[in-house]
Amino acid sequence: MRRTINILTIACATLSLFSCKTDSKNNQNLVKEVTFTKEGELSLFNLKDSIPSQITKLDIEIADDDYQIQTGLMYRESMKANQGMLFIFPTEETHSFYMKNTEFPLDIIFINSKNKVVSIQKNAQPLDERSLPSEGPAQYVLEVNAQLTDQWNLKAGDSVSFTKM
Repeated sequence: MRRTINILTIACATLSLFSCKTDSKNNQNLVKEVTFTKEGELSLFNLKDSIPSQITKLDIEIADDDYQIQTGLMYRESMKANQGMLFIFPTEETHSFYMKNTEFPLDIIFINSKNKVVSIQKNAQPLDERSLPSEGPAQYVLEVNAQLTDQWNLKAGDSVSFTKM
């Protein structure tokens, strides 16, 4: 019996050496903050008297593969007013977005293959999983901070041009 107690005592002491410890090294947050990476520039234009007039110019991050398109601006806390994310799809069709895991409000601008604004979903709310569809076929989608499209007076029929870096 005494031998069993000694073996159990040694086993407990050994296990305590290898148990999970709570120290500063193990408590570090392993999630890396997602930061903006400039991958191009985009300009928005409206037509005044049949002459294009630049509304604004943005630095853009580009989402053009399945992972980037599915993730978008998720897990980010904010974005500067002169930045946006441009989603590039291989074909023009009706697209629908949602705000799952997106922590700040956005305006979502749907753009067709001829670089014309098709429709805008304004002030999409953080973490809302409701479907936010385009009102027509779109090949590109631009996400910017909420209320910017109102400040710019952006509307369907306005145009965009962009360059990749």
